[in-house]
Amino acid sequence: MIDRANAVHALLVVDVQTAFVSGADSVPEAPRLLERTKDLITRARTAGALVVHLQNDGAAGSDDEPRTPGWELFLPVAEGPREAVIRKTADDGFHETPLGEQLDAAGVRALAVCGVMSEMCVSATVRTALVRGYRVVLPHDAHATYDIPAAAGISDVVPAAVVSRVAEWALGNEAEIVARAADVAFETPGRDQ
Repeated sequence: MIDRANAVHALLVVDVQTAFVSGADSVPEAPRLLERTKDLITRARTAGALVVHLQNDGAAGSDDEPRTPGWELFLPVAEGPREAVIRKTADDGFHETPLGEQLDAAGVRALAVCGVMSEMCVSATVRTALVRGYRVVLPHDAHATYDIPAAAGISDVVPAAVVSRVAEWALGNEAEIVARAADVAFETPGRDQ
């Protein structure tokens, strides 16, 4: 059941780019991630919450090198006063971007985060959001990553689902981890919150 008393005012969609969520090289849980992300975006838009798509500008030759097919955002963006794209060059969506200013200008105090990669860009962005004093909700079924390959003398393959869960655990008890994206409620941000 959705708890409207704990609704969030913004959705950060982290690096849902073609290279990571489509084709043979997509994250293992790409279909689930896309389904949950589409639902979150639709419900955030309907509620008047702010939707921010973070788009990583990878290095030359990387899968997410700017202006290559893999760099493109996979889901449609409805840019306007309540929805924007912010490009970034680091894991942390706040690092040298206008993300914090945009959230503050909209009166956002609570946000949900979804996307890829759980242990990298999602985690780094959540950590900075917490440091900046935002209430952060992370739906377990709306972030994903790759398997960690086996390393001789260190470990066997670590499945992506385990990596994602460990990334959540490593955030400590400040981020609110919810089991299902469907349980995240949205509302329009206000400056008096």
